[in-house]
Amino acid sequence: MSQKPISPLRRRMIEDMTIRGFVEKTQSDYIRHVKNFTIFLGRAPDTATGEDLRAYQVHQRATGVQPPTMNGATAALRFFFTWTCDRPEMARFLRIVKQPQKLPNVLTPEEVLLLLEGARGARDKTALAVAYGAGLRVSEVANLRVADIDRARMVLRVEQGKGQKDRNGMLSPRLLEVLEEWWLIGQPTTWLFPGRDPLLPITSKQIYRAVVETAAAVGIEKRVSPHTLRHSFATHMLEQGVDIRVIQVALGHTKLDTTARYAHVASKVLREVESPLDRLSPLKPLPRVKPKTSAP
Repeated sequence: MSQKPISPLRRRMIEDMTIRGFVEKTQSDYIRHVKNFTIFLGRAPDTATGEDLRAYQVHQRATGVQPPTMNGATAALRFFFTWTCDRPEMARFLRIVKQPQKLPNVLTPEEVLLLLEGARGARDKTALAVAYGAGLRVSEVANLRVADIDRARMVLRVEQGKGQKDRNGMLSPRLLEVLEEWWLIGQPTTWLFPGRDPLLPITSKQIYRAVVETAAAVGIEKRVSPHTLRHSFATHMLEQGVDIRVIQVALGHTKLDTTARYAHVASKVLREVESPLDRLSPLKPLPRVKPKTSAP
């Protein structure tokens, strides 16, 4: 089956986003939001008026679209009209919706251990251990390479994380042990966590599914996602009395007023902090798999 050709307007928007260095996920999200607006509009999106944009936001509210999704659509449409259509005046018709401030779901250390022990397969168990033990985002876990494990400096190199910034993540002695055990079992070569196609990394969606399915299997009733492990990492560090600025470095939450003062000591700080993974009961050995034998 041949693929549907890309319209000149969409191609130009993709080019505009590529020029500005948007990552693939952001590009995909922006395209999806503009497509949804086009369906609502019933004609080419570049012909829209300010009233059309206002009507679309009213429609989103009326149909129960959540504030984060509405604001994502606003960002996409503002970009589309400002840069692709050269109609920056259209941005003023789009309003940012105030989002309710909700506390993140956090697991107890006992629940984290239950989740890690319940994960099916050595790869998934190790990926979840990295998400919690280093506090990485799911996309950062998925895109780790074998070469990103820096044993000498005891850090994980996170390349082009959120905001397309390289940074160092925590690599505790306990987490290094888990990773070395995974390396012996899975023998990854390029990607630390290969996907179904070994030439490609595991996807964020696969990690998400592993977390949700494992949580259900072990009886965790809280709403859990890979980001829950990141929230739990930060919360447990705080409860250990770790300075909030150290946690900010570990999570990669950089702000202009703190980056200059703390980024240059990140590696030293991270080496001296104990990961909450190290405080859990000993993990069971990763499940062994029989080595693949070549056909005669």
